[in-house]
Amino acid sequence: MNQQALSAFIWSVADLLRGDYKPADYGSVILPFTVLRRLDCVLERTKADVLAENELRSNAGLNPEPFLRRKAGVGFYNTSPMDLAKLLGDPDNIAANLTSYVQGFSPEVRDIFEKFKFHNQIDELARAKLLFLVTEKFAGIDLHPDKVSNNQMGYVFEELIRKFAEASNETAGDHFTPREVIRLMVNLLFVEDDDVLSKPGVVRTIYDPTAGTGGMLSVAEEHLAELNPGARLTMSGQELNPESYAICKADMLIKGQDVTNIAFGNTLSDDGHHGQTYDYLLANPPFGVEWKKVQKEVRKEHDQQGYNGRFGPGLPRVSDGSLLFLMHMLSKMRPATEGGCRFGIVLNGSPLFTGGAGSGESEIRRYMLENDLVEAIVALPTDMFYNTGIATYVWIVSNRKPASRKGNVQLIDGSGFWQKMRKSLGSKRKEMGEEHIRQITQLFGRAEEAQIATVLDADGKEVAREIVWAGEQAPQAPEGGKVKLAPLSRLFSNSAFGYRTITVERPQRDEDGKVVLGQRGKAKGKPQPDSSLRDTENVPLDEDVNAYFAREVLPHAEDAWIDESKTKVGYEIPFNRQFYVFEPPRPLEEIDADLKQVTDRIKVMIEELAA
Repeated sequence: MNQQALSAFIWSVADLLRGDYKPADYGSVILPFTVLRRLDCVLERTKADVLAENELRSNAGLNPEPFLRRKAGVGFYNTSPMDLAKLLGDPDNIAANLTSYVQGFSPEVRDIFEKFKFHNQIDELARAKLLFLVTEKFAGIDLHPDKVSNNQMGYVFEELIRKFAEASNETAGDHFTPREVIRLMVNLLFVEDDDVLSKPGVVRTIYDPTAGTGGMLSVAEEHLAELNPGARLTMSGQELNPESYAICKADMLIKGQDVTNIAFGNTLSDDGHHGQTYDYLLANPPFGVEWKKVQKEVRKEHDQQGYNGRFGPGLPRVSDGSLLFLMHMLSKMRPATEGGCRFGIVLNGSPLFTGGAGSGESEIRRYMLENDLVEAIVALPTDMFYNTGIATYVWIVSNRKPASRKGNVQLIDGSGFWQKMRKSLGSKRKEMGEEHIRQITQLFGRAEEAQIATVLDADGKEVAREIVWAGEQAPQAPEGGKVKLAPLSRLFSNSAFGYRTITVERPQRDEDGKVVLGQRGKAKGKPQPDSSLRDTENVPLDEDVNAYFAREVLPHAEDAWIDESKTKVGYEIPFNRQFYVFEPPRPLEEIDADLKQVTDRIKVMIEELAA
């Protein structure tokens, strides 16, 4: 059964709930029951052995827990004689028996259902006389991993969450990231480590501070398994939304991961993995969400711990906390002396340029670039996410850059690598195909300058697109057509994004036009600045300030000077400016010819109407 058919079947449970439940509340029933049936199927084959082992060890006065985990063959167990099928045999007591069944799970599974507030749903369904019918529905479907893979199950959960979010006007994108975006990010993380990751028995760690339903961690594990079936990826994460946390934890349980590595709570105010570092990190933090709720804790850590804490470089404006997650991830990087770390994070355009010199955002960018941590930034197509159509960017950050990348940042314009979806999902109208992911991965892996050549025929229709690497010839234009070239991959030194903001002063003048001089202290005898004439200039770091001032300012204001005490260093990454290609307007003769053709046609039409 494919995930569309499976999720359609599970969604059919909504027909039972309609009338007694609001559409926005369907998820609070269907999601926990889906998880319960999945766990029920996983434990089915070892159920009898686990019950016998529990009786044997309990009668011997031993703690049965470690024996039960071993006998179950997975990281969890259930000591209740019930399962979903047996619950149907006693309809009159199904509420009490279902509650007892859930209580029979090991502690980490009980925590999952507590986060779902499943006991409340059992009571609600029982009162509405729906509990038996819903249980019967789920008991009739086989969700064992042999029938429905972990990958399929992930898609099912994501599709269900999306549908519930649409029904309640919530944002599904808060819970998960499109799988093709994750695959691209995972490719970019692993591409430079293929040799190391292909060694037998290799073990690596990965962490997602905004784990959602665990999609990023799952795709990373699948990718590494394809690369090296003998490798093991230890996964950790933290999630704030209770339902997403519960789904993520259940998914990790079934995969045999240590679920104590999945923490619940707000990553920024309550770090669930304090002091831990990792080989890889992935995250898609919420875009443009304010952090006022955790402002007190974050500011306290910034003020008291400085660079010994997570937020030493600076604090962004309260209206957007995405850069806080970036700094949190920096604190989770395994030190370069211990092998180093590489991470990928999805951000909107704001962190690239918001904030002038000296602002929190600029200081964070300054820290990243002056410490040579940014490997690459990749622009994604718009309309890629379920809850927003805005431009987004993948930052690849590393403290173990290859020698060929040191001192540089690679910018890749991947905004044109997409195909239209057959059916829009929320704001998501575009998707990346496998070939698009391969091409962007190649652009990153080669770390070279490249252009995209768009071949147009005589009618101006696109007939081909081709990547042209530095030193290669562009393809030939067809007869009557042309070839358009645009930057695709560019390399810049870290300092190329830095600048000094200088304050340009001009003197006060009295009524007679004479310069006003200071009368006391350090200002005595010196021209006094006129605040109404004050101005600022941004001078690139790579340029001499005095030479710039002499060239750009003095010819227009010969009495101006620089107030050195107010000079600030800033950093911004004007991504789109680096890929802008000026297209000159058509010759006037062509435009006039087109206008004459149109007006002549209109004249003929008018004459025909008048006839």
